[in-house]
Amino acid sequence: MLKRFVYSREGILSLIVLAMFFSVGAISPDFISLSNSIGIFNDTAILIMLALGQMLVILTRCIDLSVAANVAFTGMLVAMVNQAFPDINMAFLILLSLVVGAFLGAINGLFVWLLKVPSIVITLGTMSIYRGATFLLSDGAWVNSHQMSESFIGLPRYEVLSIPVLCWTAIALIILAFWTMKFSVWGRNFYAAGGNPMAAFYSGVNVGKVQFYGFLVSGTLAGLCGYFWVSRFAVAYVDVANGFELQVIAACVIGGVSIVGGLGSVIGCVIGALFIGVVNNALPIIGVSPFWQMAISGTVIIIAVIANASSNKEKARIILRKPDQASTSLSAQSH
Repeated sequence: MLKRFVYSREGILSLIVLAMFFSVGAISPDFISLSNSIGIFNDTAILIMLALGQMLVILTRCIDLSVAANVAFTGMLVAMVNQAFPDINMAFLILLSLVVGAFLGAINGLFVWLLKVPSIVITLGTMSIYRGATFLLSDGAWVNSHQMSESFIGLPRYEVLSIPVLCWTAIALIILAFWTMKFSVWGRNFYAAGGNPMAAFYSGVNVGKVQFYGFLVSGTLAGLCGYFWVSRFAVAYVDVANGFELQVIAACVIGGVSIVGGLGSVIGCVIGALFIGVVNNALPIIGVSPFWQMAISGTVIIIAVIANASSNKEKARIILRKPDQASTSLSAQSH
């Protein structure tokens, strides 16, 4: 089983991540310390959670470009509610972020399911709508740290066993996603709907409804990440997470989630996110300028997409032979 994992995409990617991790550690030993390792995971936790939701969407041959705008809108909303009511219960704010995020995700899902609108079209539109709604909601103003309550800012940083709550939340979602996709019929329906929609239809799987569920989960996780984003960075503004949807999609693709649907794993998705997290944390340490960091990240994404498309390319199946080949075959059979 270990040998099978080592030769799998997830295994090879894990070795690459470890090689990068220890290579940078050879230059800066503090990089591989336990505290910094937890810090890298903490920095990547939001990306991991968003990638898990995006994975469900991509598995059904769709894509969600509005996740980052969902994060911005939900984060701004809960920050403004907290600003207006500083003593409000944190459980209510988290529930509010989940419900609002799910509602925004459901809008995408309903358009794709009931109106058959291509997902890239509807999510491109809602991405702009959600950003505009964030501006209208806040009137372009910021909510800064001194306008947020201590409990609002402190929850993601609160440590259990020396690990922040944000990390524990990501770990819990990884375990839940792994179990769901591995052992439940509901999870396997995503692979069926994306792998072969026609066969899934004749097997009784409602492909449109499965796609709706994908967007619903993606939106719910985006709503939760909206709260974590503004509370962790202690600021909410219109451009929060601007362009972050590309990193989310890249994490999925690098981790082996097929861009044509039906193929991917939770482990690969998490490792893909950690790959980006290690790169983002390592480049400043080895002295790469921010401009080169963007170029390098973009190059890595392009290489990953090409590698993904190449590895998922299937050989065409021959179902008809050329006339000369057919006649030769019949002649051979007659003799």
